[in-house]
Amino acid sequence: MKIRYNIVIILLFFGLSAGSIYAGDVQYFGAYTPEQFNDYWYNHGAEISRFTLQQMRYGEIHDGDAVLVFVTEELNPVIQVKADNRRPGNVPIIKLNAVRKFFTGIYPYSIMTSVFTPVDSLKYPLPLKITSSTQEWCGQVYTQMNLTGDEYRVRVHSYFEEEGDRDYKIKNYVPEDAIWTRLRIAPNDLPRGEFFMIPGTVYARLAHRPLRPQKAVAVMQPVSAKSLEGNPLIRYEIDFPVQERTLRIFLEKEFPYRIQQWEESYRGLGGTEAKVMTTRATRTHIIMDAYWRHHGNRDRALLKKLGLGAREMQIE
Repeated sequence: MKIRYNIVIILLFFGLSAGSIYAGDVQYFGAYTPEQFNDYWYNHGAEISRFTLQQMRYGEIHDGDAVLVFVTEELNPVIQVKADNRRPGNVPIIKLNAVRKFFTGIYPYSIMTSVFTPVDSLKYPLPLKITSSTQEWCGQVYTQMNLTGDEYRVRVHSYFEEEGDRDYKIKNYVPEDAIWTRLRIAPNDLPRGEFFMIPGTVYARLAHRPLRPQKAVAVMQPVSAKSLEGNPLIRYEIDFPVQERTLRIFLEKEFPYRIQQWEESYRGLGGTEAKVMTTRATRTHIIMDAYWRHHGNRDRALLKKLGLGAREMQIE
Protein backbone atom coordinates (compact mmCIF):
# COMPACT_ATOMS: atom_id res chain seq x y z
CA MET A 1 0.00 0.00 0.00
CA LYS A 2 2.95 2.36 0.57
CA ILE A 3 3.75 2.82 -3.11
CA ARG A 4 4.85 6.30 -4.14
CA TYR A 5 4.11 7.97 -7.43
CA ASN A 6 5.03 11.32 -8.88
CA ILE A 7 1.70 13.03 -9.36
CA VAL A 8 1.15 16.05 -11.57
CA ILE A 9 -2.46 17.11 -11.97
CA ILE A 10 -2.89 19.21 -15.09
CA LEU A 11 -6.56 19.38 -16.03
CA LEU A 12 -9.29 16.87 -15.38
CA PHE A 13 -11.27 15.95 -18.47
CA PHE A 14 -14.38 13.81 -17.99
CA GLY A 15 -14.47 12.51 -21.56
CA LEU A 16 -15.62 14.00 -24.85
CA SER A 17 -19.20 13.05 -24.15
CA ALA A 18 -19.35 15.52 -21.31
CA GLY A 19 -18.82 18.41 -23.69
CA SER A 20 -17.59 21.79 -22.50
CA ILE A 21 -18.55 21.73 -18.84
CA TYR A 22 -16.11 23.99 -17.02
CA ALA A 23 -17.04 27.43 -15.74
CA GLY A 24 -14.20 29.72 -16.77
CA ASP A 25 -11.08 30.10 -14.67
CA VAL A 26 -12.73 30.33 -11.25
CA GLN A 27 -10.62 28.38 -8.76
CA TYR A 28 -12.61 27.62 -5.62
CA PHE A 29 -10.11 25.20 -4.10
CA GLY A 30 -6.53 25.58 -2.98
CA ALA A 31 -3.71 23.78 -4.77
CA TYR A 32 -1.40 21.09 -3.43
CA THR A 33 2.05 19.77 -4.25
CA PRO A 34 2.89 16.22 -5.38
CA GLU A 35 4.75 15.80 -2.10
CA GLN A 36 1.63 16.65 -0.11
CA PHE A 37 -0.45 14.21 -2.15
CA ASN A 38 2.06 11.40 -1.79
CA ASP A 39 2.50 11.92 1.93
CA TYR A 40 -1.25 11.95 2.67
CA TRP A 41 -2.31 9.09 0.45
CA TYR A 42 0.69 6.74 0.54
CA ASN A 43 2.12 6.99 4.06
CA HIS A 44 -0.79 6.63 6.46
CA GLY A 45 -3.04 3.83 5.19
CA ALA A 46 -6.64 4.54 4.24
CA GLU A 47 -8.75 7.53 5.14
CA ILE A 48 -11.82 6.20 6.99
CA SER A 49 -14.67 8.57 7.86
CA ARG A 50 -17.84 7.84 9.79
CA PHE A 51 -21.03 9.83 9.16
CA THR A 52 -24.34 9.96 10.96
CA LEU A 53 -26.89 8.96 8.34
CA GLN A 54 -30.50 10.02 7.94
CA GLN A 55 -31.66 7.94 4.98
CA MET A 56 -34.95 8.55 3.20
CA ARG A 57 -36.85 5.37 2.35
CA TYR A 58 -40.54 4.45 2.13
CA GLY A 59 -41.67 8.00 2.90
CA GLU A 60 -39.74 8.22 6.16
CA ILE A 61 -36.30 9.11 7.47
CA HIS A 62 -34.30 6.22 8.95
CA ASP A 63 -31.25 6.71 11.18
CA GLY A 64 -28.09 4.81 10.43
CA ASP A 65 -24.36 5.04 9.74
CA ALA A 66 -22.32 5.75 6.65
CA VAL A 67 -18.61 5.06 6.22
CA LEU A 68 -16.40 6.35 3.41
CA VAL A 69 -13.11 4.51 2.90
CA PHE A 70 -10.65 6.16 0.52
CA VAL A 71 -7.52 4.14 -0.19
CA THR A 72 -4.80 3.96 -2.84
CA GLU A 73 -3.95 0.72 -4.60
CA GLU A 74 -3.03 -0.68 -8.01
CA LEU A 75 -5.55 -1.88 -10.59
CA ASN A 76 -5.02 -4.43 -13.32
CA PRO A 77 -6.42 -2.44 -16.28
CA VAL A 78 -6.97 -5.48 -18.48
CA ILE A 79 -9.52 -7.18 -16.24
CA GLN A 80 -10.16 -4.11 -14.05
CA VAL A 81 -9.60 -5.71 -10.65
CA LYS A 82 -7.14 -5.03 -7.85
CA ALA A 83 -3.68 -6.26 -8.87
CA ASP A 84 -2.30 -9.06 -6.71
CA ASN A 85 1.27 -8.11 -7.58
CA ARG A 86 3.14 -5.02 -8.72
CA ARG A 87 3.80 -4.92 -12.46
CA PRO A 88 4.60 -2.13 -14.96
CA GLY A 89 1.16 -2.16 -16.56
CA ASN A 90 -0.79 -1.61 -13.34
CA VAL A 91 -2.75 1.62 -12.91
CA PRO A 92 -2.46 3.53 -9.59
CA ILE A 93 -5.92 4.45 -8.36
CA ILE A 94 -7.83 6.03 -5.51
CA LYS A 95 -10.62 3.65 -4.57
CA LEU A 96 -13.70 4.63 -2.63
CA ASN A 97 -15.75 2.09 -0.71
CA ALA A 98 -18.90 3.91 0.42
CA VAL A 99 -21.04 1.99 2.91
CA ARG A 100 -24.51 2.78 4.28
CA LYS A 101 -26.30 0.75 6.96
CA PHE A 102 -29.77 1.49 8.29
CA PHE A 103 -32.97 -0.24 9.34
CA THR A 104 -36.40 0.17 7.76
CA GLY A 105 -38.72 -1.13 10.44
CA ILE A 106 -37.74 -4.68 11.29
CA TYR A 107 -35.22 -5.33 8.54
CA PRO A 108 -31.77 -3.91 7.76
CA TYR A 109 -30.35 -2.36 4.60
CA SER A 110 -26.68 -2.64 3.69
CA ILE A 111 -25.47 -0.66 0.66
CA MET A 112 -21.93 -0.47 -0.70
CA THR A 113 -20.56 1.40 -3.71
CA SER A 114 -16.98 1.08 -4.97
CA VAL A 115 -15.39 3.55 -7.39
CA PHE A 116 -12.02 2.82 -9.02
CA THR A 117 -10.50 6.11 -10.22
CA PRO A 118 -6.98 6.40 -11.69
CA VAL A 119 -4.75 9.02 -10.10
CA ASP A 120 -3.52 10.07 -13.56
CA SER A 121 -6.61 12.03 -14.55
CA LEU A 122 -5.13 13.15 -17.86
CA LYS A 123 -4.52 9.65 -19.19
CA TYR A 124 -7.61 8.15 -17.52
CA PRO A 125 -10.30 10.85 -17.30
CA LEU A 126 -13.04 8.50 -16.05
CA PRO A 127 -13.30 5.73 -13.46
CA LEU A 128 -12.39 2.40 -14.97
CA LYS A 129 -14.93 0.58 -12.87
CA ILE A 130 -17.91 1.25 -10.59
CA THR A 131 -19.76 -1.37 -8.58
CA SER A 132 -22.73 -1.18 -6.24
CA SER A 133 -24.60 -3.74 -4.16
CA THR A 134 -27.65 -3.64 -1.93
CA GLN A 135 -28.71 -6.32 0.53
CA GLU A 136 -31.92 -6.42 2.54
CA TRP A 137 -34.31 -9.16 3.60
CA CYS A 138 -36.24 -9.10 0.32
CA GLY A 139 -33.10 -9.89 -1.68
CA GLN A 140 -30.01 -8.37 -3.21
CA VAL A 141 -29.08 -6.29 -6.25
CA TYR A 142 -25.65 -5.91 -7.86
CA THR A 143 -24.59 -3.40 -10.52
CA GLN A 144 -21.23 -3.19 -12.27
CA MET A 145 -19.99 -0.62 -14.79
CA ASN A 146 -16.76 -1.25 -16.73
CA LEU A 147 -15.24 1.36 -19.02
CA THR A 148 -14.49 -0.03 -22.48
CA GLY A 149 -13.43 2.59 -25.01
CA ASP A 150 -16.08 5.29 -25.21
CA GLU A 151 -18.76 3.22 -23.46
CA TYR A 152 -19.58 1.75 -20.10
CA ARG A 153 -20.65 -1.87 -20.07
CA VAL A 154 -23.40 -2.17 -17.45
CA ARG A 155 -24.41 -5.44 -15.83
CA VAL A 156 -27.29 -5.60 -13.38
CA HIS A 157 -28.35 -8.62 -11.32
CA SER A 158 -31.54 -8.16 -9.33
CA TYR A 159 -34.19 -10.16 -7.51
CA PHE A 160 -36.83 -7.89 -9.14
CA GLU A 161 -38.43 -9.38 -12.26
CA GLU A 162 -38.57 -6.07 -14.16
CA GLU A 163 -34.93 -5.28 -13.39
CA GLY A 164 -33.79 -8.88 -13.80
CA ASP A 165 -30.38 -9.77 -15.23
CA ARG A 166 -29.30 -7.18 -17.77
CA ASP A 167 -26.16 -6.54 -19.80
CA TYR A 168 -26.03 -3.38 -21.92
CA LYS A 169 -23.83 -0.42 -22.88
CA ILE A 170 -24.18 3.33 -22.41
CA LYS A 171 -22.13 6.26 -23.67
CA ASN A 172 -19.32 7.31 -21.35
CA TYR A 173 -20.90 10.43 -19.95
CA VAL A 174 -19.78 11.60 -16.52
CA PRO A 175 -20.88 9.06 -13.88
CA GLU A 176 -22.29 10.69 -10.77
CA ASP A 177 -20.37 8.12 -8.72
CA ALA A 178 -17.13 9.50 -10.21
CA ILE A 179 -17.62 12.81 -8.42
CA TRP A 180 -16.78 11.35 -5.00
CA THR A 181 -13.23 10.39 -5.98
CA ARG A 182 -12.55 13.19 -8.45
CA LEU A 183 -13.18 15.84 -5.82
CA ARG A 184 -10.32 14.31 -3.82
CA ILE A 185 -7.93 14.63 -6.77
CA ALA A 186 -8.90 17.75 -8.73
CA PRO A 187 -11.93 19.53 -7.24
CA ASN A 188 -11.43 22.71 -9.29
CA ASP A 189 -12.07 20.66 -12.42
CA LEU A 190 -15.36 19.11 -11.36
CA PRO A 191 -18.01 19.63 -14.06
CA ARG A 192 -19.94 22.88 -13.82
CA GLY A 193 -22.71 24.39 -15.87
CA GLU A 194 -25.01 22.20 -17.95
CA PHE A 195 -23.97 18.72 -19.08
CA PHE A 196 -25.10 15.10 -19.19
CA MET A 197 -24.42 12.71 -16.32
CA ILE A 198 -25.04 9.04 -15.58
CA PRO A 199 -27.07 8.97 -12.32
CA GLY A 200 -25.58 7.36 -9.23
CA THR A 201 -25.95 3.61 -8.85
CA VAL A 202 -27.47 3.89 -5.36
CA TYR A 203 -30.12 6.34 -6.55
CA ALA A 204 -30.91 4.11 -9.54
CA ARG A 205 -31.36 1.15 -7.21
CA LEU A 206 -33.48 2.82 -4.54
CA ALA A 207 -35.63 4.70 -7.07
CA HIS A 208 -35.87 1.70 -9.43
CA ARG A 209 -34.56 3.78 -12.33
CA PRO A 210 -32.37 2.62 -15.24
CA LEU A 211 -28.86 4.01 -15.60
CA ARG A 212 -29.61 6.42 -18.43
CA PRO A 213 -27.65 9.69 -18.86
CA GLN A 214 -29.64 12.69 -17.62
CA LYS A 215 -29.32 16.43 -18.03
CA ALA A 216 -27.52 17.94 -15.03
CA VAL A 217 -26.62 21.44 -13.88
CA ALA A 218 -23.81 21.92 -11.35
CA VAL A 219 -22.55 24.90 -9.37
CA MET A 220 -19.95 25.59 -6.68
CA GLN A 221 -20.24 28.05 -3.84
CA PRO A 222 -18.37 28.81 -0.59
CA VAL A 223 -20.44 28.36 2.57
CA SER A 224 -20.10 29.69 6.09
CA ALA A 225 -20.07 26.24 7.71
CA LYS A 226 -16.79 24.63 8.78
CA SER A 227 -15.47 21.08 8.66
CA LEU A 228 -14.98 18.88 11.71
CA GLU A 229 -11.42 20.23 11.79
CA GLY A 230 -12.65 23.85 11.60
CA ASN A 231 -11.67 24.40 7.96
CA PRO A 232 -13.66 26.38 5.34
CA LEU A 233 -16.03 24.43 3.11
CA ILE A 234 -17.21 24.60 -0.49
CA ARG A 235 -20.62 23.29 -1.56
CA TYR A 236 -20.75 21.38 -4.83
CA GLU A 237 -24.34 21.05 -5.99
CA ILE A 238 -25.76 19.01 -8.88
CA ASP A 239 -29.36 19.42 -9.95
CA PHE A 240 -31.12 16.84 -12.12
CA PRO A 241 -34.18 18.66 -13.55
CA VAL A 242 -35.84 15.60 -15.10
CA GLN A 243 -35.50 13.54 -11.94
CA GLU A 244 -36.32 16.53 -9.71
CA ARG A 245 -33.31 15.55 -7.66
CA THR A 246 -30.47 17.54 -6.08
CA LEU A 247 -27.17 16.30 -4.67
CA ARG A 248 -25.08 18.60 -2.44
CA ILE A 249 -21.59 17.72 -1.25
CA PHE A 250 -19.77 19.88 1.29
CA LEU A 251 -16.00 19.47 1.21
CA GLU A 252 -12.95 21.31 2.49
CA LYS A 253 -11.55 24.17 0.45
CA GLU A 254 -7.96 23.06 0.97
CA PHE A 255 -6.18 19.74 0.43
CA PRO A 256 -6.93 16.94 1.29
CA TYR A 257 -10.50 18.12 0.49
CA ARG A 258 -12.18 15.95 3.14
CA ILE A 259 -15.93 15.50 2.76
CA GLN A 260 -17.87 16.91 5.70
CA GLN A 261 -21.47 16.37 4.64
CA TRP A 262 -23.72 15.40 1.79
CA GLU A 263 -27.43 15.77 1.09
CA GLU A 264 -29.65 14.22 -1.56
CA SER A 265 -33.22 15.43 -2.12
CA TYR A 266 -35.87 13.93 -4.39
CA ARG A 267 -39.38 12.53 -4.42
CA GLY A 268 -39.71 9.06 -2.98
CA LEU A 269 -41.63 6.20 -4.53
CA GLY A 270 -45.15 7.23 -5.54
CA GLY A 271 -44.53 9.65 -8.39
CA THR A 272 -45.71 13.25 -8.25
CA GLU A 273 -47.88 12.47 -5.20
CA ALA A 274 -44.81 11.61 -3.14
CA LYS A 275 -43.20 14.37 -1.11
CA VAL A 276 -39.64 15.56 -1.55
CA MET A 277 -37.43 14.20 1.21
CA THR A 278 -33.73 14.57 1.98
CA THR A 279 -31.08 12.03 2.86
CA ARG A 280 -28.34 13.65 4.93
CA ALA A 281 -24.97 12.42 6.20
CA THR A 282 -22.63 14.40 8.47
CA ARG A 283 -19.06 13.42 9.33
CA THR A 284 -18.41 12.84 13.03
CA HIS A 285 -15.14 10.86 13.09
CA ILE A 286 -12.11 10.24 10.88
CA ILE A 287 -8.95 8.16 11.15
CA MET A 288 -6.05 7.20 8.90
CA ASP A 289 -5.41 3.50 9.29
CA ALA A 290 -4.09 0.44 7.45
CA TYR A 291 -7.33 -1.36 8.28
CA TRP A 292 -6.41 -4.50 6.31
CA ARG A 293 -3.89 -5.26 9.07
CA HIS A 294 -6.45 -4.90 11.85
CA HIS A 295 -8.82 -7.81 11.50
CA GLY A 296 -8.49 -9.47 14.92
CA ASN A 297 -10.86 -9.29 17.86
CA ARG A 298 -8.33 -7.17 19.73
CA ASP A 299 -8.59 -4.55 16.97
CA ARG A 300 -12.25 -3.82 17.69
CA ALA A 301 -11.16 -1.02 19.98
CA LEU A 302 -10.40 0.96 16.83
CA LEU A 303 -14.14 1.12 16.14
CA LYS A 304 -14.49 3.51 19.07
CA LYS A 305 -12.24 5.96 17.25
CA LEU A 306 -14.82 5.93 14.47
CA GLY A 307 -17.84 6.20 16.73
CA LEU A 308 -19.01 2.76 15.64
CA GLY A 309 -20.11 -0.30 17.58
CA ALA A 310 -18.77 -3.81 17.07
CA ARG A 311 -21.58 -4.46 14.57
CA GLU A 312 -21.03 -1.08 12.87
CA MET A 313 -24.38 0.20 14.06
CA GLN A 314 -26.15 0.30 17.39
CA ILE A 315 -29.93 0.05 17.62
CA GLU A 316 -31.78 1.06 20.78
